[in-house]
Amino acid sequence: MEFILSAVEIPVGLIPLITFILGGCLVAIFYQVAIKNKTKRTKTSLDKQIEDAKKESENIIKSARLDAAGETLKKKEEFTEEANHIRAELREIELRLTKREDILDRQAEQMQQRENEIKQQLNEINRRKENLSNQEKQISATLGQQKNQLLKITGMNSDEARELLLKRLEDECEHEMSVLIQRKLDETKETVDEKSREIINTAIQRYAAEQTCEATVSTVEIPNDDMKGRIIGREGRNIRAFEKATGVDVIVDDTPGTITVSGFNPVRREVARLTMERLIQDGRIHPSRIEELTAQSRKEVNAKVLQLGKNAMVEANVRGLNNRILSLLGALNFRTSYGQNVLRHSIEVAFLSQIMAEELGLDGSIARRAGLLHDIGKAIDHEVEGSHAVIGANFLKRFNESDIILNAVEAHHNDIQPNSPYAPLVAAADAISASRPGARRETLERYIKRLEKLEEIANGFDGVENSYAIQAGREIRVIVDANKVNDDSAVKVARDIAIKIENEMTYPGEIQVTLLREVRCVEYAK
Repeated sequence: MEFILSAVEIPVGLIPLITFILGGCLVAIFYQVAIKNKTKRTKTSLDKQIEDAKKESENIIKSARLDAAGETLKKKEEFTEEANHIRAELREIELRLTKREDILDRQAEQMQQRENEIKQQLNEINRRKENLSNQEKQISATLGQQKNQLLKITGMNSDEARELLLKRLEDECEHEMSVLIQRKLDETKETVDEKSREIINTAIQRYAAEQTCEATVSTVEIPNDDMKGRIIGREGRNIRAFEKATGVDVIVDDTPGTITVSGFNPVRREVARLTMERLIQDGRIHPSRIEELTAQSRKEVNAKVLQLGKNAMVEANVRGLNNRILSLLGALNFRTSYGQNVLRHSIEVAFLSQIMAEELGLDGSIARRAGLLHDIGKAIDHEVEGSHAVIGANFLKRFNESDIILNAVEAHHNDIQPNSPYAPLVAAADAISASRPGARRETLERYIKRLEKLEEIANGFDGVENSYAIQAGREIRVIVDANKVNDDSAVKVARDIAIKIENEMTYPGEIQVTLLREVRCVEYAK
């Protein structure tokens, strides 16, 4: 530059202009270079974006192809599974159709065979019919000949012979009729007995009742024996006040931990039991408190009795009973007959009567009502003289019960003659309920006699030292002398005892005979 400036002399005024022109040229050059670089970078970026877009599009296409292939495979599997299922169903249908065709073929063969048999039977019948026709003709000709011969022999005309024959036939028919009537009567009696047994069995099977029934509680537990003195009171005033208020007897004996409440009226006995328990819990035992708790207990027991009667009426599905009847019905819950709760027994008789009545085509609701009320006289038989059947019928008569119900109640123990079929049904249901296994239990006296008889039979055998009846008489253990009974004869003795028990005793279930033989050897070492 200095060279140029030195070689060419430039006017001083043109130097800024030249500098400006040169700077513009440089700027233009630099701008063009920058534009080229930017264009190059832009092109490179666009190429890279295009390349990325191509790769992404290829990936999308590959993914789409894979998805399409998977979906195609899935559809193919579903189609294959469905086709297999359809093939299986078709095979099953084909098998059923094949079996049905075989059955139809066999049936067709059987029908053809039966048709042939029927044709043969028809031919045989026609042949027999022809034979019978020929025989009838022969019999008619023979009868005609015999008739002519008889007329010639007897010298009677046809009218006289007809009368004689009719008289003989009439005598024979009367005899056969008498025999037939007697046979039919016997058959009818057997049928009636069988039908009655069937009806009773059906009634028993259709009604399931409890095997054990609730018993009346007549003892009250006390916490200690000191309480007995407080119950008796000074000079016995408390116990006298209690007996006067409740109408029962209180027995205070040496039995530890209990006091016995005794009374003929079961409702009074329940009131007394409840009152005594409350007195013991309360601890304040004096005449005024006794009267207060007695009144409270009597009110609660009366309400409980009425509710028990209503529950029994609902359970037996009987309607329209007066509250007084319901109270007596509920009072039967506190009374037992040979251990059987009378209220449960009445409900059971109601259902048994209904079942048997319906089996005979009678009105089951009438039989059910009569069965429920048949023992209601037992609730007041300690207050009124007479049998409970008559007492119950007289009581129900006040509440306008029907004559059928009254007769069934009064006649169920044969106090009067029944005038409707419902009375013997109630009597039969009453007997079934009372005699079924588990309904009633034997008395203590009979129970003790049975155990004594069991031990007596075992002790009567030679070689028996002792015998003990255990398990409420269901087992007897016999101890024999080992010197008199050996191992071989022990089995025979046990068997003989069992046979004798079977022959001489009546008992429920079975009795196990266990015979024990023991040999002891004792020595002493000195």
